[in-house]
Amino acid sequence: MLYSTKKPKACQLALAVGYDSAGTVEFLVDSKRNFYFLEMNTRLQVEHPITECITGIDIVQQMLRVAYGHKLPLTQDQVPLNGWAFESRVYAEDPYKGFGLPSIGRLSKYVEPRHVEGVRCDSGIREGSEISIYYDPLICKLVTHGRDRQQALERMVEALDNYVIRGVTHNIPLLRDICQEERFRSGNITTKYLPETYPEGFQGATLNEDEEETIIGVASALNARKLARANMYLNHDRQTSTAEDPYKKHY
Repeated sequence: MLYSTKKPKACQLALAVGYDSAGTVEFLVDSKRNFYFLEMNTRLQVEHPITECITGIDIVQQMLRVAYGHKLPLTQDQVPLNGWAFESRVYAEDPYKGFGLPSIGRLSKYVEPRHVEGVRCDSGIREGSEISIYYDPLICKLVTHGRDRQQALERMVEALDNYVIRGVTHNIPLLRDICQEERFRSGNITTKYLPETYPEGFQGATLNEDEEETIIGVASALNARKLARANMYLNHDRQTSTAEDPYKKHY
């Protein structure tokens, strides 16, 4: 197993330099499953929620304990691996423009899919927050955990479908399309995945005739409901303004 081969190398590297905090050793793997050292990030990695989900270990807590002089409560061989986890970086970016042209604005509506089973949302914003040009447009690190790759991906699709973001353009359509794409689901991907899968750029999902009819029907029903509510309030206002005031004096 490739993991069991790389793990000792990563530990050896950390021991060789006397590193005693959380860090990530990255490797590149070729088509023959040979792996090569790329870099070591001597910090908390942005993907650390994935590790926390499959191990059940609070990495931030352990970093603080080690920094305070405490020893780790378990050895490397005692670290459990449970299931699969995926992380989608939900960004205020337009996926139809170069896979991610930044978008700015205020979040007029924002609801995270925390009710979906196996979901974790790491974010620092809320409804009404502003996405500006001065900072990274990351909205949330959306993480799903499942017993296997398929369940974790299905939960990610459900979570993305239940995510509500209004006020800025976001990359959820691209993230969802990737989660449903055959090559990605099989795990047979390379560092050229995006240009190979979307050679003309991301064009959005292609709907069949039944899906188009369903969307048109739902949109028409919602629009009819909106117009009916508007007419109801309009008629109420007219009746109120034309009704005779019983207390009005007549001269």
